[in-house]
Amino acid sequence: MSEQSLRGDLDHILITQEQLEAAVTVLGKKLTREYKGSAPVFVCILKGAALFFSDLLRNVDLPLTIDFMAISSYGNSTKTSGVVRILKDLDHDVLNKDVLVIEDIVDSGLTLSYIKKVLIERGARSVKLVTLLDKPERRKTDLEVDYACFIIPNEFVVGYGLDYQERYRNLPYVGVLHPKIYQEEA
Repeated sequence: MSEQSLRGDLDHILITQEQLEAAVTVLGKKLTREYKGSAPVFVCILKGAALFFSDLLRNVDLPLTIDFMAISSYGNSTKTSGVVRILKDLDHDVLNKDVLVIEDIVDSGLTLSYIKKVLIERGARSVKLVTLLDKPERRKTDLEVDYACFIIPNEFVVGYGLDYQERYRNLPYVGVLHPKIYQEEA
């Protein structure tokens, strides 16, 4: 399936490739300043945050380590199940480390609340939440995002790592998926 046919499934482009690049560069420089003198652990939440994570790392000038977690709370649905499962856990200990959890989007907040609690219980010195997209009007928990590139409206978005049924991740921008694509779920 070509980008052109994937683009046809979108209602509109919400954030352009150029806007993404600019925001990720700014955030990388900010994290470099704020964590100067530290060697933080950057944890990528797979799969959606992989593109954002890679681009962000290229803009951070720190002696950091990276790790990965895979979490499930959506499956193939557009709505969270509310049940969070760790599918792939960290390979390294976070005891006494500054941890930055890198996520593609914060919606209900249930997944990141769970991850933050787990990392604190494991003895992380600090846990900060970094997201490409923040959708605060959908929060179901009292979760504060520490760093967000974009605050977005309550629309179903895909591209730049975000998917619907494992499709659209490879789009170089963030677009709003046309409801006709997922309306049979309603």
